[in-house]
Amino acid sequence: MIEVIHIKKSFGPKVVLDDVSNVMECGKMNLVIGASGSGKTVFLKCMVGLMDVEQGEILYEGKNFTAMNEKERKELRMQIGMLFQGSALFDSLNVERNVMFPLDMFTNHTSAEKLKRVNEVLDRVNLTDSNKKYPSEISGGMEKRVALARAIVLNPKFLFCDEPNSGLDPKTSLVIDKLIKEITTDFNITTIINTHDMNTVMEYGDNIMFLHQGKKNWQGNKNDIFYSNDENLNDFIFASDFLKDTKKMKIMMDKKQSN
Repeated sequence: MIEVIHIKKSFGPKVVLDDVSNVMECGKMNLVIGASGSGKTVFLKCMVGLMDVEQGEILYEGKNFTAMNEKERKELRMQIGMLFQGSALFDSLNVERNVMFPLDMFTNHTSAEKLKRVNEVLDRVNLTDSNKKYPSEISGGMEKRVALARAIVLNPKFLFCDEPNSGLDPKTSLVIDKLIKEITTDFNITTIINTHDMNTVMEYGDNIMFLHQGKKNWQGNKNDIFYSNDENLNDFIFASDFLKDTKKMKIMMDKKQSN
C-alpha cells in the first residue's frame, strides 16, 4: 500500500499538485486519470522520487519516502518496477539483455540465475523464445511486453505504469491491460497507472483518482463513475454524445434491475 498525504508541488508560481491525498491499495489497479496538464505525470514522478514535493508525505507501507536519505531511497527503489510510456528499451541490447538490465544493476546473482529469472518473466508475458531479438525486430506490443517483463524482473512490490497503452492499437491495448491485471492480482502488487485509455478505466478501474487542474476532484471505481455528479469528471469521461447516452442507459438498466 502507498499513502499520499497532502502533497504539493509547484514550478515557480504555478502550483501543479495542490493538497493531493490518496491511498493506493495492494492487488488493485490504481488508476490516475485526468486531462493533459492535470498533474498526472508530475504526480507519478513525485511518487517515485524523480521530483521532490514541497509539502506532504508519501508513505510506502508506512515508511516515509519523502524523509528518506538517498541510500534508503535506493533500497526502496529496488522494490519498484517502472513501465515507461515509450517502453524505453535499449536499441543496442536484445530482449534478453534488456530484461536482465535491472538484475545486472541491483543484484549479485550468477549469470545462470539471472538468465533463469529473465526466462521466467518472459514466459509470464508470453514472449518465450524471444531472447535474441532486438527492439527493431519486434512489434510495438511486443516491445511493451518486454518492458513489462523488465519492470517485474526484480519481483517488485510496487509497479508504476505511465500510459502503458500509448501508441498501441485497441486489441494490443487489451492484451497489455490483461497482463498488468493478472500480474497485479497474482503477486499482490500495488500498481499505479497513469492513463487516458477509457477501456482501461471501464474494464480495470479498481481504484480511480481523477485529477483536475492539480487537485483531486473525485475518487471511486469503474462502477461509481456512472453515478458521479462531478461535472469535470463527466466532461472528461463522457465527452461524446454516444458515451453520454451509454451512461444514461447504464443508470436506467441498474434502476430497472433494482425494482
